[in-house]
Amino acid sequence: MKTISLGKPLLALDLTLHSGQSFHWDPEGDGWLGAMGDTPVYVEQIQGELFVNREARAAATSYLALDHPLEHIESTFPKDPVTQEALSFCRGMRILRQPKWEALATFITSSMKQVAHIAQISQTLRKRYGRELFLEGRTLYAYPTPEALAALQESDLRACALGYRAAHLLGAARLVASGEVNLESIAQMPDAEAQQALRRLPGVGEKVANCALLFGFERLRAFPVDVWIERVLRERYFPKEGKVTATMIRAFCAKAFGPYGGYAQQYLFHHARLTWKKG
Repeated sequence: MKTISLGKPLLALDLTLHSGQSFHWDPEGDGWLGAMGDTPVYVEQIQGELFVNREARAAATSYLALDHPLEHIESTFPKDPVTQEALSFCRGMRILRQPKWEALATFITSSMKQVAHIAQISQTLRKRYGRELFLEGRTLYAYPTPEALAALQESDLRACALGYRAAHLLGAARLVASGEVNLESIAQMPDAEAQQALRRLPGVGEKVANCALLFGFERLRAFPVDVWIERVLRERYFPKEGKVTATMIRAFCAKAFGPYGGYAQQYLFHHARLTWKKG
């Protein structure tokens, strides 16, 4: 694979691509094959140096958020032992800058699913309904557009192992494809207003809205609370509390993690998911 160097950014590539943000990257040689929007990409990191196929230079720089001041971001994390342990484990992991619809749709399909299952759904949707992309004899697939999904029937999506999520994804796709919901307009709204706008879509509650805001709309303060994060917060930050409500958790996160709370959340999430399973 012919590649060019993007230098040695502070980046843990493998962690970043497999930290529960995106779900379609496949190993290829010493690197990874996937799509960044409509751009087919091969990316690898050798002794800290980042390489991509020449045509993907601009896409990779944006998608991997190489412009985020990561050293500064990590320095803003709370100094408590829980966050610092996660930081040590995940140092260099970046929040991807994914296409808005792709991030939103992916997390609509993620409800009550493990990462491996979400990846299977993502790959199936791409192969059946996404645009074909070609890279040196290899065929990759973009995530299906809202228009492509809107033209389907619910049964088509259920055949992709979506279950009840099929109706949610189809409904969201039709609203976006028709223009009734404009993601670019939502991108101009303040955080709270944007979250409320997203939550009007089928299958989008607070957690999915925050995932979409963080991974697709680059709202780095957004702090999705899933079962792993809730467990971390309850067991490590509120161990002696009685009943800990969602309102208490929301208020604590906003105050404790600040403007880069989404980064801290992702580090806490990935660290817990990979280490707590093993006790």
